[in-house]
Amino acid sequence: MDTGRSGLATLILLSLVAGWSQGLEILPAPETVKAGDGDSVMLPCRFRVTSADIGPLDIEWSRTPSNLVDSPIIIIDYSGDRVYETQLDDMKGRVHFSSSDPKTGDASLNITRLKSMDSGRYHCKVKKSPGSKTISIKLNVMVRPSKPMCSMEGSQEIGKDVILKCFSEGTPPITYFWSREGSSLPSTAVADITQGTLKVKNATEAYSGNYKCVASNEIDSSQCFAKLAITSSSNNAGRTAGIVIAVLLFLLILAIIIWCLFWRKKKKTYEKEQSYEIREDVPPPKSRVSTARSYTVDSQRSSLGSMSPSNMEPYKTHYDRLATDDLGRLPDHSPTINHSFKEKGQWSEEKSQGYNSMSIV
Repeated sequence: MDTGRSGLATLILLSLVAGWSQGLEILPAPETVKAGDGDSVMLPCRFRVTSADIGPLDIEWSRTPSNLVDSPIIIIDYSGDRVYETQLDDMKGRVHFSSSDPKTGDASLNITRLKSMDSGRYHCKVKKSPGSKTISIKLNVMVRPSKPMCSMEGSQEIGKDVILKCFSEGTPPITYFWSREGSSLPSTAVADITQGTLKVKNATEAYSGNYKCVASNEIDSSQCFAKLAITSSSNNAGRTAGIVIAVLLFLLILAIIIWCLFWRKKKKTYEKEQSYEIREDVPPPKSRVSTARSYTVDSQRSSLGSMSPSNMEPYKTHYDRLATDDLGRLPDHSPTINHSFKEKGQWSEEKSQGYNSMSIV
């Protein structure tokens, strides 16, 4: 009897455990989700409940940072038919449930405008008494390849080796693929898909053309172009000589223009200084009457001093007449000349004659 009772109890317990295990269930989801920076991503978390799950529904999303040192942080949760948004500054406005009513069985999480710092492991925990389930999804936010930089190394001459280079930044690994527009790659070309180089050996004119490099990683790709123009060495020499001559002509013209501007400025400065120069050695102008008289008298005196007594007579008469004319040019409004003035005039004439006689002697 006791054995029968214990067997019945075990059967009932197994039935209850089986019922619980068949209650709350989260559907399978990918372990890793990859997305590009700036994109939007959905982390799936769908569940099923049965009539055995009678407790309130509670959904919680948390994140473990990529450094695996910090503890998981709750970013959003659903409890009591209400959504509680994240309080993290770097995720505000970018995290929300995919469904407007998560209790319908969809607790998936949407993250918009992804950043590289959003990478990490996310945990979806669904609780409904007596069941509780949790799944983890790793989010890997990848940086798209930047626009590559195409360049060349080596001489683009016939018979030389030329290396085409391509470089891009982004989440590794980045692979590089070279191609030539309108034709296949040269038979002597060797490509390195990890370093982004294309080495063209023993180049010929037939290898000329536009080459394209495509840099790609798991989420995106970008491209750049390089133009290869293989020529003979004589053409390169002529091109170099033309460039040198053009540069020399430009420098010569520039030097002439600078010299002309300098000379013009110097000339204007000199003319301006000449117009304002004050000549201190020029005496002030004299009146016309006094200047003429001074010139006549001085010239006559100079002539008298160099002539002999026999030639003095004509000049003496002329000098006396000049003195008399000066007295006759007095202004009309002056008072009548008195006797003293006449005496002074006579004294002046006598003094003048005395000077003449002294010169003659």
